[in-house]
Amino acid sequence: MVRSKVGYRMKIPFLDLQLQNARYKNELHEAACNVIDSGWYIRGPEVENFEKDFAKYCGARFCVGVANGLDALVMVLRAWKEMGKIKAGDEVIVPANTYIATILSITENNLTPILVEPNPVTFNICSSNIEAAITARTRVILPVHLYGLLSPMDEINCLAKKHNLLVLEDSAQSHGACSNGKKAGSFGDAGAFSFYPGKNLGALGDAGAITTNDKALADMISALGNYGSKEKYRNLYRGVNSRLDELQAALLRVKLRHLPQDLNSRIEIARYYSENIKNDRLELPGSGDNQPIFNGSHVFHLYVVRCQHRDHFRNFLEERGIETLIHYPIAPHMQAAYKELSHLSLPLSEKIHSEVISLPIDPCLTSEQKRVVVDACNSYKG
Repeated sequence: MVRSKVGYRMKIPFLDLQLQNARYKNELHEAACNVIDSGWYIRGPEVENFEKDFAKYCGARFCVGVANGLDALVMVLRAWKEMGKIKAGDEVIVPANTYIATILSITENNLTPILVEPNPVTFNICSSNIEAAITARTRVILPVHLYGLLSPMDEINCLAKKHNLLVLEDSAQSHGACSNGKKAGSFGDAGAFSFYPGKNLGALGDAGAITTNDKALADMISALGNYGSKEKYRNLYRGVNSRLDELQAALLRVKLRHLPQDLNSRIEIARYYSENIKNDRLELPGSGDNQPIFNGSHVFHLYVVRCQHRDHFRNFLEERGIETLIHYPIAPHMQAAYKELSHLSLPLSEKIHSEVISLPIDPCLTSEQKRVVVDACNSYKG
């Protein structure tokens, strides 16, 4: 309990990783001890088994573990360059309102990011804006399943086929999101995942993975992440060191078994919010949209609302012991790191970044905690 301006209140964290992991403490301890006792810590049986398990879960033929989610994006684009499918200077179409890591993966490969405005309701990349941005230099579409909601992949794949483009899914927030029997990471030519601790499937440190049905791509990525080597001391490419380690793989195998239950919990929390928050000062996910968001296509890595007076609203919730986060306060093209993009006119993305705020979406939230969040949202007067 914490004391606020209005007396003693329940403290509601945005995400309690300690509590989440405590549910599987014995399994996690056993997995960690097995790795420690094995004496095999890099590219061993735990990584191999996790790659098989995660590929099967996503509905992909192959999975390659890497060090983190950014590397997952970087390595796919780098592999396509090595395979002669793209070259420096080629254009990659990407949503303007993503996390900066998506853009970093493009420029790290000396490719050109083409930022397009999102759908104003889903916040995901808009297929009509993709088509308008395609030029003779376009080679890749990089949709982001933002906040856990699948992008319109059928439309994107149709465009890709029409214009002979590659599709790389940024699935860092969408583990398990599903549409018509297909999961995130299985729609495009490759999918890139992050297992950062706060993700729906989170490691206990940094970790990432790539899914694909292309064996040549999987083999290339595996070599590039191992110093450019398929055979020790024989280096085919100028690679890097980006490998999923045994310990994180073992822990992820434990948490993957419980992921469906956690996703159900997140979806039920989101449903409760959407059915019970009644405040016209707040715009809820899916507002005014015909697309259903409780059909499995949204796994609610984040439950994001829009508020015109976000800072005031956030302070209001904080006074009531409710922790919130902002994903993300500054659009990539407004960051100092990308001064060359600052001339772009992207008013919708800028408005979204100035208004979004994420409510607590911890799968461990109690019924009482959810009620307190809803009551606080409904009592906000602006």
